[in-house]
Amino acid sequence: MSATTRHILTAPAWPYANGPRHIGHVSGFGLPSDMFSRYQRMSGNRVLMVSGTDEHGTPIQVAADAEGLTARQLADRYNRVIAEDLRALGLSYDLFTRTTTRNHHAVVQEIFLGLLKNGYIFPQTTLGAISPSTGRTLPDRYIEGTCPICGYEHARGDQCDNCGNQLDPVDLINPRSRINGETPKFVETEQYFLDLPAFTEVLATWLQSKSGQWRPNVLNFSLNLLNELRPRAITRDLDWGVPVPLDGWRERTDKRIYVWFDAVIGYLSASIEWARRSGDPDAWRAWWQAPDAESYYFMGKDNIVFHSEIWPAMLLGYDGQGSRGGTPGSLGALNLPTEIVSSEYLTMEGRKFSSSRSVVIYVRDFLERYDVDALRYYVAAAGPENQDTDFTWSELLRRNNDELVATWGNLVNRSVSFAARNIGSIPEPGKLTDADQEILERSRQAFARVGGALGRSRFKAGVNDAMRAVGDANKYMSDQAPWKLRESDPERMRTILHVVLQLVDDAKTMLTPFLPESSAKVYRMLGGEGTWTGMPRIDEVDEDGGPSYPVITGEYGDDAARWESRPVTPGTPLSTPQPLFTKLDPSIVDEELGRLEHG
Repeated sequence: MSATTRHILTAPAWPYANGPRHIGHVSGFGLPSDMFSRYQRMSGNRVLMVSGTDEHGTPIQVAADAEGLTARQLADRYNRVIAEDLRALGLSYDLFTRTTTRNHHAVVQEIFLGLLKNGYIFPQTTLGAISPSTGRTLPDRYIEGTCPICGYEHARGDQCDNCGNQLDPVDLINPRSRINGETPKFVETEQYFLDLPAFTEVLATWLQSKSGQWRPNVLNFSLNLLNELRPRAITRDLDWGVPVPLDGWRERTDKRIYVWFDAVIGYLSASIEWARRSGDPDAWRAWWQAPDAESYYFMGKDNIVFHSEIWPAMLLGYDGQGSRGGTPGSLGALNLPTEIVSSEYLTMEGRKFSSSRSVVIYVRDFLERYDVDALRYYVAAAGPENQDTDFTWSELLRRNNDELVATWGNLVNRSVSFAARNIGSIPEPGKLTDADQEILERSRQAFARVGGALGRSRFKAGVNDAMRAVGDANKYMSDQAPWKLRESDPERMRTILHVVLQLVDDAKTMLTPFLPESSAKVYRMLGGEGTWTGMPRIDEVDEDGGPSYPVITGEYGDDAARWESRPVTPGTPLSTPQPLFTKLDPSIVDEELGRLEHG
């Protein structure tokens, strides 16, 4: 390992296991995190990409009741559906697991006890909302009403999305259940609370140190909320979740740790599970405790507060760094996030994604009809990276046909086909002209620009620069017109083709983080052997003989992909290319809009 190798934790948000994920979900956490991770691995860094399905909380119970299932049965079903979909998207998780494992429960309980020991968790009698018709606890997010601060009529019980302030359900004006519309009943209940105000000062110092590094929307939003921090309940009157590890509570079936607390700990518990499965139980520490290790958390903007304030507060409290001091728990001191990479919202044909109203395209349905790289490219080039963005079928059609098929696919097809037909292998170049040397140098220089953008999670800039290189290569080939030189100057024709194939090889490398599947096809067309870039697989695993469950994993360190321009080798046999991408018929726009209208 070189001296410059960095340990980079990629932490994509945990998809909630109450249903299949749609393309709006994966455009925020999934695809950006994979593009980032693939680039970092190609650059020689040690990446650990971990996540899983978030399976606790009342929404799982509500969905299970509606289907006549237990909460565990529903979680089992959607854990598998989601894992299969994310694998099909090519997301290169080192481990994608779940929050219902014994390992996860143990790590959550350890963090809880560490915070309690350091004085950052305390018990308090409070008013909890229950449903009058079922007697069940109503989670904060399932209560809606008018915000007492700004007057927004659709504020949630935990937070107002309009003004961003943290709320309690009892504060809402005219509260109502989002499940059935009834008015909640508030009853006294004892819960444990996380003392968030104890971290205001240390969080402010930490956040201010990120100025100029984080996306401004994330940093400004987080700083603005600091003065509004209040103690937050971390237990709830539930029977589905992580047991509270305290005498008098452990055996109770009506008290559980609240899902928001346990889900963010999943990044750590998944890292520990990955290490155990790798055969080195302490391997996770290189990403969580080394002073120079880095961690990047990927999510949609509705998740910012959990990752920029609540999770850092939990880590600081466990480390003993809040206003009350303390000492690290048995796991040792844990690193804070390096960056919170938040995407904005993706809408669909001008409307907010909504499974209940059929304004949705599920990942599985998309991949049954279209190439995976068509979606990956769309999200990179036109996704909600730094502003709300509207997904439209007409724009998918245009980008697929004009940019993937007619620009990149056409360059690969015309260059490899012509060289394979006329020479059969990568030709030896003759003397390079100034034009040859200039285009090759421009291609080499593009690596720094595209890589710099990917390293800062600027996917739009990165893919645009890579496609600019493709456009330059197409222009070079058209200007040089090697087909005119077959008879008159075959040596010059070979030189042009050598240069073009080098440009194709470079572009394939630069596009790999965005388009791994089609880039691997180009690698093989150009005579590459072995694996170009690692792809994920699903393994069935268990915990000490318990029920099996699927995890996503893969080997990503031994492939050939490296972030550099490598000279193509004259004499390497070429394969006759197959089309890289499927050209879409314009009729798909009306077909998909029809599906949308008729649900």
